[in-house]
Amino acid sequence: MSPESDLFFIKGGRVIDPACKFDATADILLARGKIQAIGRLDPPAGCPVLDADGLVVAPGLVDMHVHLREPGFEFKETIASGTRTAAAGGVTSVAAMANTQPVMDDPSVVGYVLEKARAAGYANVFPIGALTRGLQGKTLTEMGLLQMAGCVAFSDDGHAVMDSGVMRKALDYSRAFDALLIQHAEDMGLTAQGCMNEGVVASRLGLPGIPTESEEIIVDRDIRLVGLTGGRYHVAHISSRGAVQAVARARQQGLPVSCEATPHHLALTDVAVGDYDTDAKMSPPLRGEADRLALREGLAQGIIGVIASDHAPHDLDSKRVPFCQAANGVVGLETLLPITLELVRDGVLTLMGALATLTCNPSRLLGINRGTLAVEAPADLVLFDNTEAWSVDASRLHGMARNTCFHGRRVVGRVKYTILAGRIVHRDGD
Repeated sequence: MSPESDLFFIKGGRVIDPACKFDATADILLARGKIQAIGRLDPPAGCPVLDADGLVVAPGLVDMHVHLREPGFEFKETIASGTRTAAAGGVTSVAAMANTQPVMDDPSVVGYVLEKARAAGYANVFPIGALTRGLQGKTLTEMGLLQMAGCVAFSDDGHAVMDSGVMRKALDYSRAFDALLIQHAEDMGLTAQGCMNEGVVASRLGLPGIPTESEEIIVDRDIRLVGLTGGRYHVAHISSRGAVQAVARARQQGLPVSCEATPHHLALTDVAVGDYDTDAKMSPPLRGEADRLALREGLAQGIIGVIASDHAPHDLDSKRVPFCQAANGVVGLETLLPITLELVRDGVLTLMGALATLTCNPSRLLGINRGTLAVEAPADLVLFDNTEAWSVDASRLHGMARNTCFHGRRVVGRVKYTILAGRIVHRDGD
């Protein structure tokens, strides 16, 4: 391949890069997988040109909470199908959670995931290693070895670290590696057999509820431990008003505490459970309207800095069962962008602010060189039409699973091209 064939020119789009506070009509020249130049440019002779007139050109999205299901659960999703779905959603980098089988608590599993991702070639995969062995909450993993193998953060995803002593040691130990610890905040004693938000809807349906205090107690405890140790702490899929308030207080104190919200917690309430719809069953559960509004206010105030999909594919057999027996989770990679854009339409965030929650903010937390269009940065981009309306159709999603809670929802904002390392990996209509 000649050097010229590595060139790629994107012409005349609205380029938005929150990391550089850049928002203007511009051209971008890509070369050898990196951003070569940005501004008003002329394409080199013979260089392929992509006309971006009418499109927003932004850094490829970074989703810091994704379940790829491989190894161990390939009947739900594989790394290839999951990253293909990511590309369809404009996501060029995914942080893959540790709850695989075997659990990602050993460098050999990390290497397997990275090799599978490289072979698939649809998105960058950044593994999140287990915080404790087997996700059992008892013995810390060897974070240093896992980090050397490629892990960018640590979490017992889906399992809160219930033992305060273990969590203190984890926060203390992680400082040696400047590692981010991601907590699934849920007091299992309060969750008990609950399967949806505790409230009027649960009472009407006759289902056992989960109080918001189950999340808030763990967040409050962990913030105290952050104050004791100085470790970097991140609340996954925050869902309650009290937890957002706790994070706000911690940040006011200067503690290294952050959090993320999901599109489904920002867009839906427990009313979406309807008549026992298992595609609205997740952990933490969809909350009430006051909590949903608190999340949106938390985003507007910058307390919540990241929107992540918590993409959790499941096969039909895991969902087509009585509500309380159904698996938790929904797919979300392909609806991450349009649901986030609803926040722009509603005046919660500016377009640049919304893109920051999907690009540079998660990149900074994870410490990865992604989420920006700066010169010499990797040429990972998304081009989307932020005016095109479409309806979410579960049957047309690109992954193996169909468990979306947004089936039938009318949304605005459609990904037209996704570019990874200077190469088109998704084109709308393919």
